[in-house]
Amino acid sequence: MMSSADDEEPPPQGDHDRVDLWQQTLQAAVAASTGADIAKKRPQQRKPLRQSNVVERSERSLLCLSLNNPIRKICIAVVEWRPFEYLILLMICANCIALAVYQPYPAQDSDSKNTILEQIEYLFIVVFTIECILKVVALGFICHPGAYLRNAWNILDFIIVVIGLVSTILSRMNIQGFDVKALRAFRVLRPLRLVSGVPSLQVVLNAILRAMIPLLHIALLVLFVILIYAIIGLELFCGKLHSTCVDPATGQLAQKDPSPCGTHGSAFQCVPSDALSGMGVQWVCSSNTSWPGPNNGITNFDNFGLAMLTVFQCVSLEGWTEVMYWVNDAVGREWPWIYFVTLVILGSFFVLNLVLGVLSGEFSKEREKARARGLFQKFREKQQLEEDLKGYLDWITQAEDIDPVNDEQEEEPQATAAGEEVDEEGEDRTEESRPSKWRNRMKRFEKTNRRCRRACRRLVKSQTFYWLVILLVLLNTLVLTSEHYGQSEWLDHFQTMANLFFVILFTLEMLLKMYSLGFTTYTTSQFNRFDCFVVLSSIIEFILVYLELMKPLGVSVLRSARLLRIFKVTKYWTSLRNLVSSLLNSLRSIMSLLLLLFLFIVIFALLGMQVFGGKFNFNPQQPKPRANFDTFIQALLTVFQILTGEDWNTVMYN
Repeated sequence: MMSSADDEEPPPQGDHDRVDLWQQTLQAAVAASTGADIAKKRPQQRKPLRQSNVVERSERSLLCLSLNNPIRKICIAVVEWRPFEYLILLMICANCIALAVYQPYPAQDSDSKNTILEQIEYLFIVVFTIECILKVVALGFICHPGAYLRNAWNILDFIIVVIGLVSTILSRMNIQGFDVKALRAFRVLRPLRLVSGVPSLQVVLNAILRAMIPLLHIALLVLFVILIYAIIGLELFCGKLHSTCVDPATGQLAQKDPSPCGTHGSAFQCVPSDALSGMGVQWVCSSNTSWPGPNNGITNFDNFGLAMLTVFQCVSLEGWTEVMYWVNDAVGREWPWIYFVTLVILGSFFVLNLVLGVLSGEFSKEREKARARGLFQKFREKQQLEEDLKGYLDWITQAEDIDPVNDEQEEEPQATAAGEEVDEEGEDRTEESRPSKWRNRMKRFEKTNRRCRRACRRLVKSQTFYWLVILLVLLNTLVLTSEHYGQSEWLDHFQTMANLFFVILFTLEMLLKMYSLGFTTYTTSQFNRFDCFVVLSSIIEFILVYLELMKPLGVSVLRSARLLRIFKVTKYWTSLRNLVSSLLNSLRSIMSLLLLLFLFIVIFALLGMQVFGGKFNFNPQQPKPRANFDTFIQALLTVFQILTGEDWNTVMYN
């Protein structure tokens, strides 16, 4: 066939039908062969994608509703309707707001706001129950793969709905001797339903749960250390922290702030001050007192449970020195330090830090797996590209072998087109031969503008300009650090003029870069956009302060934007710029983790309000502790304080 094609004469110029038909046939053959080649090579890549989109549904739901049942069809349509998912997420957020607004009171007290919130609670229960019923009818309950209770997130939703229904029914029945508030405390788990509605949170939580499996051995080791030291403390210090100094004449406590004491060795001796001794006052160390012990009797080794709690406090490194000093006062300071020092070294420095090692190892494994998958994917793509390119080259070679007729026919149109192009250029030259003054002026202006931009670009990218901007940033930082309370009037005037000076210089720098690089190129860089924001905020701050259009508080807040100029150095300091970029990229990657952490803080804050709200009013004559759960904001701060480990034991004692 190829030989016959070579022997054919070129068709006449007027006969285009035969040539067009021959070209269409050739293109169709190449496209069909190439498409068939690609279809043979890539069916395995597209098949899993089609399978992943298939939703598995049972033939029957609840043993009676088939897929053709109109009720089940309606339920499936509602459950898969995207606005329905948004509505449920909106109801969850509204429920969280209602729980946060709720004000706990001591001794079963309440107010009108809490009564209204209790009525609104019924609305949330009805909505979540309807959602649960719709999903059960649409997906089935539990008897087949893909059913409602075959999903862990649906199990959590189902438990929360059932607990809400049970607590509501029991509260209506008024059963004596049953505390419904214990069940109502489970309402705080509803914010967890946000995890089931946000895929990114599900990924983060699943990753954390998978990381918990390797940490199980570390947790068992920590528990083993706590158990061993709790048993040792129970044997050595049982009942030792209840003795304190008393006045034998009256039987009252001798000290306003009692502490443990001992009767032998280097223990704390009950010796009154010289003034009291001169008055004949004598103190004795006795355990037959009304004093329960340190921290209202919580910190001791009297039983296994309290001993474990005390050891855990020491392992957390919060207040462990006080416990050691109390034991020294009770039994002497010769050997108890061995117990506490070894506990801190083994339980805190060694065992707990193994957690970081395990996490680092797991992350390294995941990073290596991801790297290996990336290299394998690149290899597969390169191999696939080489195979496709080889096939394309084969077909191009065959097309060139059978295409001489078309090449000969295209010579004349190309020559004609070349002639037309020459004519057009001649016409253009004819038109250009008639110069215009305006056009010449524009050309001279554009030429001058290009020269100026080229010179400005060289200036902006020069080392001299680089160090000049660094020097200006450092001088601006020094001026900002010179501000202090009670400064003189001349320093205020100097700082104002210096601020104006730096604002003008940084504005000129920004405009110079915009002119030399172009606005589009300038705004491509993140650091340039940040620099533009800093300069514009400085200009707005100076204008508002100069015209006295803002209150002093607003002015002071806006003036803090000057501090952002210090970060201008990151644009010129390469290593610092890379560090800031890494931090920003890391911040983007852990946003889901931070959101999940905030969600758990909210849940524990709401739980603290339900359990401990209004119960920190110990003495009406004294202010209540700052760390409490009486309001949502204060509960958030208290939970965050406990999360950081700062003075968490004091909150527990209260």
